[in-house]
Amino acid sequence: MKPLRFLIGLVMLPVACVTPMVRMHREPRPDLAPPEARREPHVIESPFGDRIDEYYWLRDDDPQQKRAEVISYLEGEQAYAESALARLAPLQETLYAEIRGRIKEDDGTAPQHDRGWWYWTDFEPGDEHSRWIRQRGGLEGPDPAAMAEVILDGNELARDQAYFRLGSQEVSPDGTLLAWTQDLQGRRGHELRFKDLATGAMLPDRVDGVLESVVWADDGRSVFYQLQDPVLLQSGPIMLHVLGTPPGHDRVVFDEPNDELFTSFAASRDHRWLLIATESFDETELRVVPLDDPQDEPRVLMPMRPGVRSYADHLDGRWIVRTNDEAEDFRLVEAAEDDPSDRTRWREILPERPGVSIDDFVLFDEAIAVAERAEANGQVRVVSWDGDEHWVVPVEAGAFTMSLGTNPDPANRSVRVAVSTMVTPRTVLDVEFDTRAKHLRKVQPVIGYDPSRYRTARLWAPSRDGKRIPISVAWREDAYEANGTHPLLLEGYGAYGLANSVGFDPAAVSLMDRGFAVAVAHVRGGSDLGQGWYEDGRLLRKKNSFNDFIDATDYLVREGWADPERVFATGGSAGGLLMGAVANMAGDRYRGMGVHVPFVDTLTTMLDASIPLTPNEWTQWGNPLESEEAYEYILSYSPYDNLEAKDYPAMLVTTGLWDSQVQYFEPAKYVARLRRLKTDGEPLIFWVEMDAGHGGRSGRFERLERIAREQAFFLDLAEGNRSGH
Repeated sequence: MKPLRFLIGLVMLPVACVTPMVRMHREPRPDLAPPEARREPHVIESPFGDRIDEYYWLRDDDPQQKRAEVISYLEGEQAYAESALARLAPLQETLYAEIRGRIKEDDGTAPQHDRGWWYWTDFEPGDEHSRWIRQRGGLEGPDPAAMAEVILDGNELARDQAYFRLGSQEVSPDGTLLAWTQDLQGRRGHELRFKDLATGAMLPDRVDGVLESVVWADDGRSVFYQLQDPVLLQSGPIMLHVLGTPPGHDRVVFDEPNDELFTSFAASRDHRWLLIATESFDETELRVVPLDDPQDEPRVLMPMRPGVRSYADHLDGRWIVRTNDEAEDFRLVEAAEDDPSDRTRWREILPERPGVSIDDFVLFDEAIAVAERAEANGQVRVVSWDGDEHWVVPVEAGAFTMSLGTNPDPANRSVRVAVSTMVTPRTVLDVEFDTRAKHLRKVQPVIGYDPSRYRTARLWAPSRDGKRIPISVAWREDAYEANGTHPLLLEGYGAYGLANSVGFDPAAVSLMDRGFAVAVAHVRGGSDLGQGWYEDGRLLRKKNSFNDFIDATDYLVREGWADPERVFATGGSAGGLLMGAVANMAGDRYRGMGVHVPFVDTLTTMLDASIPLTPNEWTQWGNPLESEEAYEYILSYSPYDNLEAKDYPAMLVTTGLWDSQVQYFEPAKYVARLRRLKTDGEPLIFWVEMDAGHGGRSGRFERLERIAREQAFFLDLAEGNRSGH
């Protein structure tokens, strides 16, 4: 996964206990006034113009401790937020209990086979974090005579930690050792740890400051990992650690000198190669290291070519490549074993097809499973190795998402997929390659939920420039009618070419039960309608994302899907940029907004190469240090730079102090300036998580607090009330 400015998904995991657990930092004072940040003019210099930022002093880049004056201001905002929302505590607790009550507490994932073992995760009642379990067995199933063993317990690891998130877990080739990464702060700086699975003992080897991924070499003693860049907090050098040796002796395998490129790595499907990918949003390069010779130097397998993105994997002596070479929405080819970059020897397996984007693929001994996107729906296609036969796993739904599930072993004779709609809980299936038979492995349990009472639809809104904007919408049939009298919550993202896939959200049921419709606008900038949809919402066409969201809103109101006085909007990270821009451009359309970890100081961030992600993302937003056109265009929509003295909708803005993707000071400055300029009496609430990063708090129950808080905020506004000043 690329280290983008994305909002880490809030996965709704099963629970049954309904005890309210709304966390308050201190006893709220209902009469508390919002803090007023001091104004201290600071000149932001650039080649194409200077600007004054009166709240620049709120920035502190120290990765361990922020200045006292910054903490004092943030604590003041948090105290005000708690005070302003105090009267909503009973409603928030009710919502929290409802959402948590729908979740089966002692639940787990469907077991999956991988090289002689069956693996799954589960939760015990009350657990915030999952346990990873395995049991011996063959392709046909677990061995009933073998004991299941817990190989990693996230709750034990998280004990006494203010923040904990598991990165990745990898078992050694012989199944005797475990390597995993864990983040204890929220800034993606992980620890690499090891465990002896035979004895249960933790090994003394430990490496700090790494990113999530880890890959074992064939010898079962050498491990590849990646250091986190100490400044950009993103991809640093790829390293090799040998168990029993000091981390200071670890070898640098590859270090990309260009800060504008991402570097990532993974094992090939057959565990023969370490695949080192170097990429931007426009081109890629692939290097390989043989896993049976981890000390070997990496060699370039597919060199970088301008505008070409190619993603390769290897199985059974064959390279399969997903490429946009002469195919905007990608095609699948088989490449030569000795030189996969030789295009003259490519054999096409799955050609580019109009309106269908190839997003990913997984290699099996018997077939290739391909993740595609058509008409804003995710689907899975099974393709024979020769490409002569291919078929789509059928789904009976209008607006849905089918995705590739966990498929670790190429020897498996079926592909695992997950399918969901906005009103249908996630269903996990194994689909056989030879018979096409589908085997139900798991349906997400949702306590007390009756899907027959809810409906979903796919709508198409006209854009101002003649496009068709997909909208997915859901509602409860006996509580809502599209007659212009009901509230609606519209969510959006629209960035990085990431499709905004629809799926079932147990929390959304609470809004639908109270007469809301919930909807997703699949705006340009995402890949919901293919790569062209992405390209038409990036760089000098970024404003199409904002226009699409506004046009989708207007369509929903015009067609009776929403009461024009009770339209709500929400988005996080790049979706927070979307919210900020839309609030400036058309804030009068919305009663309230959720603006989460928002990328709102867009121009200042893209002018500063020392800020995490900035150099990587010049190809995404434009480089205002080198292009006056890019500078002026970003300036024209950057939410912080375009705040005005006018009315704005009610807002709930959130941040995490240790956010490594959108630094806390972006929303902090945004709130300070907006609070000073806005001319309305609507609430502006700034909720600061002092022990969290980009994804907020990490426990499965802790996550529900943010959702219940936002829902209470919106429901209160929908009733005509105002929380705060």
